[in-house]
Amino acid sequence: MRVSNVSGVSVHTGSGDLSAAATNPVVGSLKGYIALTKPRIIELLLVTTVPTMFVAARHLPSARLVVMTLIGGALAAGGANAMNMIYDRDIDAVMERTKHRPLVTGAVSVRGAMIFAAALEVAAFLLLWQTVNLLSAALAVSATAFYVLVYTMWLKRSSSENIVIGGAAGAVPVLVGWSAVTDSLAWAPIIMFGIIFLWTPPHFWALAVKYRDDYTKAEVPMLPSVMSMEGVTRRILIYTVALWALSLTLAPVAHLGWAYFGVAMVLGALLFAYAWALRNDPTPKRAMKMFGFSITYLAVLFIAMGAIAVVLHP
Repeated sequence: MRVSNVSGVSVHTGSGDLSAAATNPVVGSLKGYIALTKPRIIELLLVTTVPTMFVAARHLPSARLVVMTLIGGALAAGGANAMNMIYDRDIDAVMERTKHRPLVTGAVSVRGAMIFAAALEVAAFLLLWQTVNLLSAALAVSATAFYVLVYTMWLKRSSSENIVIGGAAGAVPVLVGWSAVTDSLAWAPIIMFGIIFLWTPPHFWALAVKYRDDYTKAEVPMLPSVMSMEGVTRRILIYTVALWALSLTLAPVAHLGWAYFGVAMVLGALLFAYAWALRNDPTPKRAMKMFGFSITYLAVLFIAMGAIAVVLHP
């Protein structure tokens, strides 16, 4: 099964195995509810949360704290994704890559999805509040509110800057991870937030290049569907350079030393190479290569910062 975007952070699409489960209503319904949460996107969000906790703690935080933070974060993200599918079910039915989503196929009812999404958000807030701290709970739920109200219900259908601003929701999990350990915020997590914020547009625009006709058909003003490829690839390149520069500033601010600086330098250079290649060959095939590597870039960058923090401060 494949799933699509969160807070601007897109991974895969569709859920074709839902129709195969139609002969078993219980299994089909269960798979439908799971698909509503967009599990692949949640995986990527959690990959950024755990390393952030390591950097905040300067050592390995307690297993219980990590598990509770991950469960709470996954519940909040899952609820947000379900709300996104509820509101977007009309355009999902039009677009090729989303026409197999559970609310389009009927695997899940709108009422059931609404109850499910609300229950996930309430559970996320209560779990984080009781087992982690109030700040983390508030941040997690605020990300959902921003993603649904600002991105999904407003910007997505009205502005070509939709993913630029809306992508902020996908950067909040690092703030949740940091506050889970320290019960406060600082410059380091703000820079981590900025890294994901700047990463989201080039990552998503690369995917949108392939599906530009889909967005045009659904009348969603995603940048590749309303701007020339020359303009899109220029914007991708600019954001990639800004991301590269910001990622390097984390070394002194988070006291991660030359080891992290070197990793960030190499990863940034590789991402820039993909962006430059797309600039010179603005094709869907090249765009998907950029999209694929951008996921690897973010995962490796955060895993590296978490590992280096633990090694430097055992």
